[in-house]
Amino acid sequence: MSQRTERRGIHVDQSELLCKKGCGYYGNAAWQGLCSKCWREEYQRARQKQIQDDWALAEKLQREEEAAYASIQGAQSTPPQAQPGQASLGPFSKFEEKKTNEKMRKVTTVKKFFSPSSRTAPKKGRNVSTNTKRENREEKSLRDWRGIFTPSWEMGSPTEEAQEGKTPSPSISRQSSMETDRVSRDFVDFLKNLQKPGREIHKQCRAFIESMGNKKDLGADELSECVQDFYQNMSDRLMSHFKGSSESVERVMDQVEKYIMTRLYKSVFCPETTDDEKKDLATQNRIRALHWVTIEMLCVSMEEEIPEVSDNVVKAITDVIEMDSKRVPRDKLACITRCSKHIFSAIKITKNEPASADDFLPALIYIVLKANPPRLQSNIQYITRFCNPSRLMTGEDGYYFTNLCCAVAFIEKLDAQSLNLSPEEFERYMSGQASPRRNDSEGGWPQTAQALGGTTTTTNHVLTELHHNLELLSGLSSRQEKLMEAAQSLQSDLVSWQENVQHEVQGILEKYPLEIRPPAASAIDADNVENDRLPPPLTPQVFAG
Repeated sequence: MSQRTERRGIHVDQSELLCKKGCGYYGNAAWQGLCSKCWREEYQRARQKQIQDDWALAEKLQREEEAAYASIQGAQSTPPQAQPGQASLGPFSKFEEKKTNEKMRKVTTVKKFFSPSSRTAPKKGRNVSTNTKRENREEKSLRDWRGIFTPSWEMGSPTEEAQEGKTPSPSISRQSSMETDRVSRDFVDFLKNLQKPGREIHKQCRAFIESMGNKKDLGADELSECVQDFYQNMSDRLMSHFKGSSESVERVMDQVEKYIMTRLYKSVFCPETTDDEKKDLATQNRIRALHWVTIEMLCVSMEEEIPEVSDNVVKAITDVIEMDSKRVPRDKLACITRCSKHIFSAIKITKNEPASADDFLPALIYIVLKANPPRLQSNIQYITRFCNPSRLMTGEDGYYFTNLCCAVAFIEKLDAQSLNLSPEEFERYMSGQASPRRNDSEGGWPQTAQALGGTTTTTNHVLTELHHNLELLSGLSSRQEKLMEAAQSLQSDLVSWQENVQHEVQGILEKYPLEIRPPAASAIDADNVENDRLPPPLTPQVFAG
């Protein structure tokens, strides 16, 4: 048995899909192998440390400025006596005092900016003072956060529902699309069944969307933190309202996510503050460079010659491409789930037995390579940042999404060893100098079919037909090139013929100019050939009166 037949596809231990903290939830490569809950805890811990460091730096700067200011004030209290003829130092001292006061004001502003009370949202039940001495931007942002994360009876009522259509949210710079309007109507109709809690949920969601419109300058991580905090706060309040009914809470949270993310999609999907677009182009070019990877190299247990398998493969490719057209993270996850189920169906039909996890991941990698989904990295980051975290940590949606992240990571790190190829073969295929499809007769892929229990006769027949089709395509390509050359030659001949005809006509006109002579005058009936047969004209006669 050859070395290639000894290899058994791509294997990923299921424990590697779980959170590295050991909490039992699914991890994510974007969160460094952690689940959304553990990642948020680590992120908030690191953020608090950064805030404390910034606070200590601000205090240090303030102490230095105060010491400098005190030394200047001490020098000004005992000014030296001016010598005769020496210019007065009064204006200069005032300039120094003004400059020092300006520095002090800046340091105080920086210190307040890095204050934890102005950088983090207030916790539930925390009393935020409304009687402040000065109102600046940080305090205004803090009041916005308090309006979002406090009960509705503690906040001012937002604009009425009848005015929402007249005054659009600040987060939307142009008229809402038809999809946004439809989602808004569906959300209102859904909340009508909840009566009073539905009205409160609607007010909170609208207030949150308005507050997000004032945070366009924040980074993607900060925007994600805002949305996730809102999800958590809303989920806790719904849990207390529904008295622990997780199904009711999940049903309401799905509608809340759909409404909010449809309204915020344009401002939070692939924001300019991230390098998501750059990653999209890199992944797309990487998949294009790997177009030569065959299903046998990945040891995928699918026979595309079977019509049912081929149909499932096409549906899986369609679903993963359709993911980019959705706006709601839950809808994008649904596309991934449908794609994965089609893959499981194709493997089951091929093997006549239920598919295993070891069969699924190589097949998913193969589907991603064939589909090359648009904006793949942006969609993964969008789901990671703004999806309801409960969907990513548990359930089939979380499992399939985690496998998709693993498939993308594998494609980015794909090398010769992963495909059981020599480095020389891998480089030739990547550079386009050779194609594995042309070397199948020498490479020994028929032995792989035999190792899997098939017959070499069937595989050789398929390879023969494949080579025949490739030869036909090559012949058609050469004929097309000849036809294009003949068409271009004919086009150039027509252009030159037209120019020659125009040149000859112009020469004849110059040599024999056209003269237009006026016609000769003639009688009215000069052209009448029967003049001889006409009677003579009448002679006038005079009668005597």
